[in-house]
Amino acid sequence: MTSSFFSPASTVLDSVLFRDAFGTARMRDVFSDQSLIARYIEVEVALARAEARVGVIPADAAETIARESRLDRVDFDHMRHETDIVGYPILPLVHQMVAMCGEAGRYVHWGATTQDIMDTANVLQVREGLAVVEADIRELRGILAALSQKHRDTPMAGRTHLQHALPVTFGYKVAIWLAMFDRHQERLAELRKRVLVVQFAGAAGTLASLGDKGLEVQAALADELGLAVPATTWHVARDGFAEAVNLLALVTGSLGKIALDIMIMASTEFGEVYEPFVKGRGASSTMPQKRNPISSELMLAASKAVRQHAGLMVDAMVQDFERATGPWHAEWLALPESFILTAGALHQAKFALGGLIVDEARMGQNLAISRGLIVAEAVMMGLAPAMGRQQAHDVVYDACRTVNEQGGTLAEALAALPAVTQHFDRAAIDHLTDPANYLGLAPAMVDRALAASAAYDR
Repeated sequence: MTSSFFSPASTVLDSVLFRDAFGTARMRDVFSDQSLIARYIEVEVALARAEARVGVIPADAAETIARESRLDRVDFDHMRHETDIVGYPILPLVHQMVAMCGEAGRYVHWGATTQDIMDTANVLQVREGLAVVEADIRELRGILAALSQKHRDTPMAGRTHLQHALPVTFGYKVAIWLAMFDRHQERLAELRKRVLVVQFAGAAGTLASLGDKGLEVQAALADELGLAVPATTWHVARDGFAEAVNLLALVTGSLGKIALDIMIMASTEFGEVYEPFVKGRGASSTMPQKRNPISSELMLAASKAVRQHAGLMVDAMVQDFERATGPWHAEWLALPESFILTAGALHQAKFALGGLIVDEARMGQNLAISRGLIVAEAVMMGLAPAMGRQQAHDVVYDACRTVNEQGGTLAEALAALPAVTQHFDRAAIDHLTDPANYLGLAPAMVDRALAASAAYDR
């Protein structure tokens, strides 16, 4: 049985079944075929206007090109057929624009080369894509800031090498997540000046076809599109696009780290946090009790995929002479997919973290699971003023061995040692062995992180 609902999609990015798990409609629209062709037309129209501004083509020709070159007049089937033959979509588009514009059509694509139009159109897509990513990051930072503030003083076990280390607070953990995205927002702002740059340089990058008007046209085109002017052509200097995708890899890498933390903390043995409850979400086909961390799983998958694309973009930087033979095409795969996957991962993060269920009681139970051993360092430092650091270390070491071999708690083991009781009563021992009393500067670090994050938005 078939349905018109289903398109002949074959990847998770355009699949009816999976596309909203791995992307968003907004970002898919930015990189859709229709949007891409619209950007091509936008660049061609801007080029005509720029050339009219500096006297390269007649002003009325530019007006006609701007008026008659419309996306709704493009024959996509013919475009697809010709693109398959030519290898690039610009020449097929130019053929159609020339026909649309009548006599003015002779001035379409004047002095340009295919890669000028495609690269600049891609820059426009990247600009829009970065704006979407930035908006998502801002929203996510707000969610993380609120979560960190709420749980500023919520004690939990800090873990190193998957073992109990020292007590921390959940707000401290979230503040670390928040700081990552503060830095990503800063990186995004910084890269715009390097990436959002017009590409217009002609066949070999020298603007030879426009004579002494080339640089004027280039500057005017950049102005028309709201882009910066490059120092030199960047046909084969692809560090800008590579930087953009590698930023996305950093963003999704941070999301992957958060996802991994959530997945482990949501495991039955931990039971400290849960993704928001939605009936049926994360359910098993056979185990009714299951509540799998679906959003975190998707975030982790996206981080792995974008990381691979980041490597592909760096590989594609290795280009030959003044026009590449192949690496350029790899960007056509990596660039849109990276943006879509990043948008999808950010969407999942906003959902998971925006409604995250935090079980403070379970965090407390897990904190106590070591029977006080998690604060062995605190006890040692507390005893040190009375008996010296090394003796304190040895006393606590022996007490820890007693707990491990005979059971009981660290407080009980210490209370049985005369070397301890001669200096501390049971109340003092209980205070020393309470993990909530050894949070270090975790709450203060939360305050500092929140203040720093707020400063980014001023």
